[in-house]
Amino acid sequence: MNKQPETQTGAEEIRWNLADLYPDSNTLESDLQGVAAAAEDFAQRYRGQVASLDDSGLAATLKEFEALQERLVRAHTYSYLNWCTQMDDSKRGALLQKVREVSTHIRQKLLFFELEWVQLEDSQAEKLLKSTAITPYRHYLECERLTKPHVLSEPEEKVLSEKALTGCQAWNRFFDEIVGSARFSFEGQELTQQEILAKFYSANRQVRQRAAQSFTEGLERYLRELTFIFNTILADKSSDDRLRHYPNWLSSRNLSNEISEEAVQTLIESVTDRYDLVARYYNLKRKLLGLEDIQDYDRYAPLGKVDTSYSWNQAKDITLKAYESFHPRLGSIVADFFKQRWIDAPVEPGKAGGAFSHPAVPSAHPYVLLNYTGNIRDVQTLAHELGHGVHQYLSRQQGLLQADTPLTLAETASTFGEMLVFDRLMKQENNPSAHLSMIVSKIDDIVATVFRQVAMNRFEDRIHTTRRTKGELSSDHFSELWMETQQDMFQGSVRLGDHYRIWWSYIPHFLHTPGYVYAYAFGELLVLALYAQYQKEGEDFVEKYLHLLEAGGSDWPHVLLEKLGIDLKNPRFWQEGLSAIEQLITRAEKLAKEVDSKQLTTDS
Repeated sequence: MNKQPETQTGAEEIRWNLADLYPDSNTLESDLQGVAAAAEDFAQRYRGQVASLDDSGLAATLKEFEALQERLVRAHTYSYLNWCTQMDDSKRGALLQKVREVSTHIRQKLLFFELEWVQLEDSQAEKLLKSTAITPYRHYLECERLTKPHVLSEPEEKVLSEKALTGCQAWNRFFDEIVGSARFSFEGQELTQQEILAKFYSANRQVRQRAAQSFTEGLERYLRELTFIFNTILADKSSDDRLRHYPNWLSSRNLSNEISEEAVQTLIESVTDRYDLVARYYNLKRKLLGLEDIQDYDRYAPLGKVDTSYSWNQAKDITLKAYESFHPRLGSIVADFFKQRWIDAPVEPGKAGGAFSHPAVPSAHPYVLLNYTGNIRDVQTLAHELGHGVHQYLSRQQGLLQADTPLTLAETASTFGEMLVFDRLMKQENNPSAHLSMIVSKIDDIVATVFRQVAMNRFEDRIHTTRRTKGELSSDHFSELWMETQQDMFQGSVRLGDHYRIWWSYIPHFLHTPGYVYAYAFGELLVLALYAQYQKEGEDFVEKYLHLLEAGGSDWPHVLLEKLGIDLKNPRFWQEGLSAIEQLITRAEKLAKEVDSKQLTTDS
C-alpha cells in the first residue's frame, strides 16, 4: 500500500490548471479534426509550389504553416501534461497515444513544405533569406537547410514518422510508466522514485545507505525490461542515423544544438581533463563529514546535523524575491506561475519523476512540473525550472518556429536562476558555518551538472558505440561501462558500491533525448561566465540578459552570446568556467579552516 510522505510541505494542493490549453479533452479532439481539415487544404494549395513563392508569398505561407503547427503542439501539450500527473491512468495514456497518432497523420500532410524548402537551390534560398519579409522565420529556415544531407524522400519520411509511433515513442512511454509506477520499500513505506532519491540528502548516513539499497532493489525488479528498452532505443537510433547518413551517434544532436562537433569535443575534453577537481572536492568533503571514506550515497550529504526543511510558501518567497531583485519583470512573470496555477508541485503515486518546464505554445504559457519534498535542493529545483519558464515565456514573442532555443542555450536561464537564489541565500546568512554548508551544497550541484553529466556523456558514447559494433548489451555490460565511466570521474575519491552498478537504468535523458546531457555542462559553464559578468557590470548587464532570453531561438547561439561578450568559438571559454569552479572549491577549503569541524560533522 502506498503511503504519503509524513511531512506536509504545503505543496500538496499546488496543481496546475490545463484549462488554459483546453477546457476538456472533447474540445481538444474537436480542434484536432479542424486542424486535419486545415492541413489538407494547406497541402492542396501549396504542394509543389514552394519553389515558385516570392518572399512575401513565402512569409504568408510560413505564417499559416506556423499556426497549424501551434494547434498540433497545443493538443500534444495538453495530452502529455494531463498524462504526466497520473501515468497509471489508462484513459489518460490512451488520449496521449490518440493525439500522437492523429498528429503524426496531420504532420505527414504538412511534411512536403519543409522538404520542398530544403531542396531549393542554394542561390534561391539565400536570396529569400535576405528579405525583411522573412525575418520572423529566417533562423528557422536556416536551420532547416542544414538538414539537407540527412532528409529522405517524402514517402520515406512518412514511413519513419509512422513507425516511430510504435517504435521509439512507444518504448519511451513504456519506460516512463515503469519508472513512474515503481515503488521502493523504506522503513515500512512504499516510496516513489522522487521520495527515495530525496533520502540521499539526509544528514543521517544510515538513512542514505538504506535508501541506496532500497533504490537498487527497486530497480532490480525491472532490470530485464529496462535493459531491453535501452537496447531497443539504441538500435532504433542506430538505424535512423544510418538511414540519414549521420557520421556518428552524436552528430544529429550537435546539428540540432547548432554547435560544431569540434566545439563539443573541446568541451568534453576540457571537462574530463579537470576530473582532478572532482577528486579534490570529494577529499575535502570527506574531511568535513568526518568520514574515513565517501560512498556513492554520501555525495549529497549536507554538512551539519539538522536537515533544514522549507515549506512551499518559504520556497516560493525565496525564489520570487531572488527573481524580483534581479529585475521586476522577471519577478512579475515568476509571480504569475504561482498565482495562475502554472505549477504542479506535489509528490503523487503515478506522477512523472523529476522536474521540467514545458514551453507549451506561444499563445498560452509554460507549465512547470515538480516533485516537491521540501529540502534545499527542491528549492533550487524550483528556481531552476522557473528559470526555464521565464525564458520560455519571454521567447514566445518569436513565434512557435523560433521560440525554442537549442539545448546549448536551453539551460542558461534555469542555471542562472539557481545562481540568483544561491546568491540571495548567501547574503541573508552571516554564519561562516552556514556559508560553508551552502557553498558545499552549491559545489555538489555544480559537480553533478558539469562533471557528472560529461561522465554520463562518456557512458552514452560507450553504449551507442558498443551497440553498433558488438550488438545487444546485457545488463552486466551496461553496468560495466557505467562503472568505468563513473570511476574515471571520481578518480578514487568516492567508493562506488555494487548496488550502484545498475543506476544507469533509471535516467530518462539517455532514452528521450540521446546526447542531451552535455548541454548541462555547457549551460553551467556558460552561466558561471555570465554571472561573473553580472556581478561586474550590475544593471548594465541586466537588459542585455533579458534581450538574450527574449531572442529565444531566433539566431545562432554564438551570435546571441557575442552581444554579452561571450565567445563560444574560443576554447579558453571553457577553461574560464572551470577556473570559476576551482575558485569555489578553494573558497570552501579556506572557509573549512576557519570553521570548527565539530559543528559540521554529519551523523555518520
